[in-house]
Amino acid sequence: MPELEQVLLAHGGGGLLTRRLIEDVWLAAFRDPALEGFPDSAVLEPLPGRLAFTTDAFVVKPLFFRGGDIGRLAVCGTVNDLAVAGARPLFLSLAAVIEEGFRLEDLRRVASSAASAAREAGVRIVTGDTKVVERGAAEGLYLATAGLGVVPEGRDVRPSAVRPGDVVLLSGRIAEHGVALLAEREGIAFSTEVRSDCAPITELVERLFASGAEVRSMRDPTRGGLAAALYEIAEASGVTVVLQEEAIPVAPTVRGACEMLGLDPLTVANEGKLVAVVSPETAPRAVEALQATELGREAAIVGRAFERRERPLVLRTRIGGERIVEMPYGEQLPRIC
Repeated sequence: MPELEQVLLAHGGGGLLTRRLIEDVWLAAFRDPALEGFPDSAVLEPLPGRLAFTTDAFVVKPLFFRGGDIGRLAVCGTVNDLAVAGARPLFLSLAAVIEEGFRLEDLRRVASSAASAAREAGVRIVTGDTKVVERGAAEGLYLATAGLGVVPEGRDVRPSAVRPGDVVLLSGRIAEHGVALLAEREGIAFSTEVRSDCAPITELVERLFASGAEVRSMRDPTRGGLAAALYEIAEASGVTVVLQEEAIPVAPTVRGACEMLGLDPLTVANEGKLVAVVSPETAPRAVEALQATELGREAAIVGRAFERRERPLVLRTRIGGERIVEMPYGEQLPRIC
């Protein structure tokens, strides 16, 4: 049979072409004992303790962007959801919906990227599924993932656990993922290249707990950005979070792009950042622990929780004034994950 360059409808039919696609793309990239023999389910060893379980779908546009692609995004997005629940991510599933005509070379590139991100995060991709749809029924490729992890004894992080006086930490510069995708999508060039921050934050979370910090709550500020993540925490806890604008790290190029495009960096998506709320007594050691990592070098205290005021989230500006930060109404930049 001649070497094919594109995905055919027949690749989703369950026959020889389906088997070859799975072997040549997914099994070649993921290589895990749980995948051997084409089982209908992954059979895993028993897991101790409380389980964390999450699921995601990824419809990002474009599929490939500076700093990542849909494969890396799918793994990091699911792993990070587990990590901010206090869990150590262990296993992932990955399902693909592929449009007829999608290039096999690009599919292998996505699989390789997903496998690389999984190794980086220390998780195994142990099961999945492949479907092929007609031309025009999808925009190239959609991915869906589910993740399973274990929450170690003693960890209890919840959106409702924040108390007045607690300190808000941010692991690094915000808004890079959303701006990078917008630049790629619209062909916008900046003087300094903007890259997505897409990365697993598992090391950040583990270092935070290892430092002895008293962690109340954590989020990864993806859709809706930092504003949505902190608004939800403040609302659940019945506090008001006050952010310090000058303390929030934003790259000059990203800040300029947001000003030019009328975007608020607080509401632009991130895919490799950690927001953590910790007790004030343990905040210094928490910051030090984050700054000792590659991803957390620019970690900073960016705000504090207070008794509930009129609104859940407030920004104290550089000139000393305050403005209310509302929950984003919708997506400023659709299809960013």
